[in-house]
Amino acid sequence: MRRLVRLLVLLVLAYPALVLALPLVYLRVPPVSTLMLGRWLSAQPVDRRWVPLASISPHLPAAVIASEDAQFCRHGGVDWAALGEVIDDEDGPSRGASTLSMQVAKNLFLWPGRSYVRKALEIPLALYLDLVWTKRRTIEIYLNVAEWGEGIFGAEAASRRHFGKAARDLTAREAAILASALPNPILRDPSRPSARQRATASTIAARVRGTPLGCIE
Repeated sequence: MRRLVRLLVLLVLAYPALVLALPLVYLRVPPVSTLMLGRWLSAQPVDRRWVPLASISPHLPAAVIASEDAQFCRHGGVDWAALGEVIDDEDGPSRGASTLSMQVAKNLFLWPGRSYVRKALEIPLALYLDLVWTKRRTIEIYLNVAEWGEGIFGAEAASRRHFGKAARDLTAREAAILASALPNPILRDPSRPSARQRATASTIAARVRGTPLGCIE
């Protein structure tokens, strides 16, 4: 029991140092998400093929930003205005308040699900990531760790699985369909999008034209 307690204390003390160090490592090294680690530890397959942002169609980051975080190029990791709008939400923090930086923080260091505890941890992590990474690096990592189906992670694996092509060859419509699946990638299948998902993709494609994207170019 004493050894177990010591191990738990060591893990608690080491975690903050690890969280501070890993983003610096991830400036050069492709990261993996907690969901990937969980699948590997439980002997489940993971399909992820890291590719640089230059090897991903520009339609995809544009669609994802327009869909998930239209203020991505303007905020410092946290969209305080959007966050303030959901603080009093009786159902808990909504996805709408999560910036891409916050979602990357969750994917790399935290756990899935909705809770005030996780949201509170996401905020300082997102601010730190925005401090040490460029916006271009943030979206590059996001597009390589995002889940697009059971065991499918990242734009390259998703593009090949759902459209039979490399991520660099995605059309604007295909990119919008992939972006429309992000809120629930297990139930929303880009290979067979529902009528509602296709309508959402059309809305995303229209939003792209009014979304600032200069920070990733």
